[in-house]
Amino acid sequence: MIIVFTAKGTDWDSPMDPRFGRTEYFFIYDEEKESVETFDNRAIANESHGAGPKTVQKMAKYKADILITGNGPGGNAASVVRQVGTKVFVGAGNMTVKEAYEAYKNNQLREF
Repeated sequence: MIIVFTAKGTDWDSPMDPRFGRTEYFFIYDEEKESVETFDNRAIANESHGAGPKTVQKMAKYKADILITGNGPGGNAASVVRQVGTKVFVGAGNMTVKEAYEAYKNNQLREF
């Protein structure tokens, strides 16, 4: 299973980014391979409109099964996320990536 986290950094101890569309980084964890990859999404900050759907397009490249974030994607982005088949879990905005992963594994996050 591939899990994408919205993060403010590139390691397990990075704080989660509560935003989806303008998240600074994707922290991508492949549970089967136990591998980590990151994607720098900071260029999206310069977009005046459509940041959410553009971020979904970038995320879709990783074929994510699960997205873990703070507040969840906005309206347009949420519909695109559903189309690509990624399940979204929210409520991890005040955690580190590692804490968010543990909360997900312990069913402590809410499905969006």
